[in-house]
Amino acid sequence: MLGAVVGDVVGSICEFDNIRTKDFQLFAPSCFFTDDSVMTFAVAEALRKTQSKNFKNLEKQAVKEMLKFGKLYPHASYGMNFGFWLREKHPQPYESCGNGSAMRVSPVAYFAKNISEVKKLSKAVTQVSHNHVEGIKGAEATAVAVWLALTGKSKQDIKEYIQQNYYDLSFDYEDLRANYTFGETCQDTVPQAIFCFLISSDFEDCLRTSISIGGDSDTLCAISCAIAEAYYGLPEEIESQTLTFLDKRLSKLYNKHYR
Repeated sequence: MLGAVVGDVVGSICEFDNIRTKDFQLFAPSCFFTDDSVMTFAVAEALRKTQSKNFKNLEKQAVKEMLKFGKLYPHASYGMNFGFWLREKHPQPYESCGNGSAMRVSPVAYFAKNISEVKKLSKAVTQVSHNHVEGIKGAEATAVAVWLALTGKSKQDIKEYIQQNYYDLSFDYEDLRANYTFGETCQDTVPQAIFCFLISSDFEDCLRTSISIGGDSDTLCAISCAIAEAYYGLPEEIESQTLTFLDKRLSKLYNKHYR
């Protein structure tokens, strides 16, 4: 699940200062983890803590973990509406189609037994906040793509499944690099992220390709690199560098349960 965190950390300094090139320092000293990483850990913890009970009360646990992590990291650059959600005592879904649902969902693929369960678990951890049809769709498409990659499907298989069930992926890379603009919705982020994975040659190239098209860089990279990790594996050097940007709490949690 660290792939999403890698994308978040590297993309953190590009979100509002897009760079339209693959030629850049991968881990700049000013990089940092954001809400993408924090909420990915929250979702993972909700899944881990309910796994032995066949994910009973997963939605309730997801809310509990998100609120817990939100309090631990109150300044992690949350979107405005989700920030309000985190401050509620009993938060309710708010019809969001924001890409926050997709950025945090990748752990689902590592806990699910089959594609049907991927969809079920994805919806459970998503609809507690992002219950708009596009929010649920974006998260599910991401989780499914990660699961397909994790279970050895080819890029062509992944592309066909996503196009048949979720999004048109007929983009042109150079056109995206020149014209793609910032968007915070699933429909403006998830298909582009999946496309960047599909045209990549390895994990690092997926990361650089995703950065190079601009947009909501940390979230777009969190999504594409979650799929890339499942497909290519995570290079040891990139893993170790990423961990240096996490605090002791998150590093310890990762090393104990998710490495």
